[in-house]
Amino acid sequence: MKFEIVTIFPDFFRGPLDYGVVRRARQEAAGLIEIVLHDLREFTTDKHRTVDDRPFGGGEGMVLKPEPLFKCVESLGVAPYSERVAGKSRDTVILLSPQGEMFTQDVAQELAGMERIVMICGRYEGVDERVSEALSDREISIGDYVLSGGELGAAVILDAVTRLIPGALGNEASAQQESFTASNLNRRKATPLAAGETSVPDSTCGSGGLLDYPHYTRPAEFNGMAVPDVLMGGNHDQIRKWRRRKALEKTLRNRPDLLEQQELSAEDRKLVAEIRASKRI
Repeated sequence: MKFEIVTIFPDFFRGPLDYGVVRRARQEAAGLIEIVLHDLREFTTDKHRTVDDRPFGGGEGMVLKPEPLFKCVESLGVAPYSERVAGKSRDTVILLSPQGEMFTQDVAQELAGMERIVMICGRYEGVDERVSEALSDREISIGDYVLSGGELGAAVILDAVTRLIPGALGNEASAQQESFTASNLNRRKATPLAAGETSVPDSTCGSGGLLDYPHYTRPAEFNGMAVPDVLMGGNHDQIRKWRRRKALEKTLRNRPDLLEQQELSAEDRKLVAEIRASKRI
């Protein structure tokens, strides 16, 4: 997969791209991903290399101009805008924007199926609207807050998507076992459970689209705190059930909205009722 990042601060990415999974995917894992940085100022035509201007109609701050952005992206040879918005291409051009759709694990999974991802890092007060209307085929936000620019968002998306590329992780099952990754038995309400199915993951490690369950490692006792006995007993069925209950408990406490996205089994619903009663959540 090829990632291309359009930014006025290419040096920003020297740190985020040189560590962990992203570094291994670039260098050690047979070049699973390629990352190219494009300095937007190289696509300006004036001697001051101007990339921004005041907005028409007045207002605070400066806005990124359309000319250098169009010139940069069009020079990359990506599929035409019409093909991208129609889903006829495995290229995508993303504008990082607070006004974009929320970046989720589902979006990351969708992007992992692309061949080329171009990310435009906004700056200043915003980006000329024509970039959204006729250059980028989607706008993405990493959260309901405002950053100084899209560089951090681009790094987040790059990392999350890279983890989903086959071969990027040492253990391929890891990406399927993490929080926010729905398992085959924990699907959206649009595809409810079939008769006889259960939402309890079929692995001792599956969170099934909920927040992750607690993890423990050696020593078995630390500062008077012991690892739960169920994890020491070796009974995988009991471990799986304990982890499911803990995942439901943590999700109910910290992210109850996620439960609305899951098709819970009768057993899950019973557990949720017990958790609410015992914890008063």
